[in-house]
Amino acid sequence: MPTDSAMPEPLPLILTLPGLDNSGPGHWQTVWEERREDCQRVELGVWAQPHRNTWVNQLNLAIAAAERPVILAAHSLGCLAVAWWAALERPAPGGKVRGALLVAPPEVDHRRLDARVATFAPTPRQPLPFRAILVGSRNDPHMTLRSAEQLARDWGCAFADAGRVGHINAESGLGDWAFGQFLLQQLLRSALRDADGHRDVPRSPPAPRLLPELHP
Repeated sequence: MPTDSAMPEPLPLILTLPGLDNSGPGHWQTVWEERREDCQRVELGVWAQPHRNTWVNQLNLAIAAAERPVILAAHSLGCLAVAWWAALERPAPGGKVRGALLVAPPEVDHRRLDARVATFAPTPRQPLPFRAILVGSRNDPHMTLRSAEQLARDWGCAFADAGRVGHINAESGLGDWAFGQFLLQQLLRSALRDADGHRDVPRSPPAPRLLPELHP
């Protein structure tokens, strides 16, 4: 009989973190939660009037409550919640959070389009202590592609160019967003390789015919 230490680590839980005003029907986060058994939304609360420390505390509680490793899938202001959680909680590398997919973070320091995001300024700039992929859009009104690339460098993330898809939200009409799931699957595979060196996750969804650019 294998000992507990020899038991394989369970597959990670995907915690989704929406941004301002939550993610409604048609948003890729909502679609993933409906179609994937490993996805669970973090109830950050006060969606219409976000408060940085409240969101960080709610994220911290959700991570602590998870009974398995975690991968974060954040959109918009949820990405800033992840960055502030890492800055304030200072999780050790190799801890419970094994990776993060950070999609369309907004500008909160200067050219912000909504004053409600100001409590998340200044943007943390230190490298994240876990593997991450930051996804930017070429026509996102909330952050230019160049700024998103710089933020990825600051956070030590790989960068993925999603093309011209707006703010990568429900209005972008992405459905289950095949490219996002492709990137998520890369994080899942990396997490399991790190855990025990040989297990694999179910087959990745096919990459889009025109694969947006992914940088280390």
